[in-house]
Amino acid sequence: MIVAGTGHRPPKLGGYGDEVRTALSNLAVAYLTKEQPKTAISGMALGWDEAVATAAVELGIPYIAAVPFEGHDSRWPPESRRRLAWLLSKASEIHVVSDIPGNRAMQQRNEWMVDRAHKMCALWDGSWGGTFNCLQYAKKVRRPVDNLWPRWNNDLSMLLG
Repeated sequence: MIVAGTGHRPPKLGGYGDEVRTALSNLAVAYLTKEQPKTAISGMALGWDEAVATAAVELGIPYIAAVPFEGHDSRWPPESRRRLAWLLSKASEIHVVSDIPGNRAMQQRNEWMVDRAHKMCALWDGSWGGTFNCLQYAKKVRRPVDNLWPRWNNDLSMLLG
């Protein structure tokens, strides 16, 4: 089974801090441990995508880094870019989806992930945006989705307590 992760960026997840990043990774580890996929796919964005990739590394699950376009991280802070480079070095495969930067490449990346996954692992609060678009496509092609938002919302409340 192949599981692909899709979800929000740090501003919708409680911020950019180490505590939030660790809590996200712990949630991804718990999910991947339960599901036991043969392979994971991460879209390699900050937030949930990064957590899924980190969890795959921690658990020894091969993962595919689905990069929307070269340089998608060009505006990220240096520390985030270093983490991305490390995660890319651990990927079993890197697939750059588009030669053309921009929002269209992000959606192409999302569709590429959905088309190759047996199941989606989402961290989605119900709002509009890229995660919504990805899940709409998953629904269109009848890909099952596990949305971990209720658990994350509870974890975040305890974290920020």
